[in-house]
Amino acid sequence: MSVPVGSILEGKVTGITSFGAFVQLKDGPTGLVHISEISDTYVRDINDFLKINDDVKVKVISVKEGKIGLSIKQANPEYSVSVAGFHKDGGRGARRGSRGGSSFEDKIMKFLKESEDRLADLNRNTESKRGGRGSRYYR
Repeated sequence: MSVPVGSILEGKVTGITSFGAFVQLKDGPTGLVHISEISDTYVRDINDFLKINDDVKVKVISVKEGKIGLSIKQANPEYSVSVAGFHKDGGRGARRGSRGGSSFEDKIMKFLKESEDRLADLNRNTESKRGGRGSRYYR
């Protein structure tokens, strides 16, 4: 089912992780509310803001490759994009005519995913080298 970007929908929290909360929309599909999109204030622990089975109002901020990005803070009518000195026209001291078609949120999401993938690969490679007598490094 297609969910239009920018629409505000009702949903129910079905899962909570360290990086966000999964919300089952009334229309059927499930989307992710990233931790940065839960509140205007700093969110250390998502459980302080949400519980499983909470009914929430969310705004659809992206739909890519079947994954739905949601925001609770942007669904709030009092939400202002000019938070902490950032302006809707492109950020703090925005450059006119800046290059790139991706939004800041898209770039951050991409960076976090790549970073998590790299860390997982590093951990996997490090675990295989532990144990034994350390033949290569033993002197």
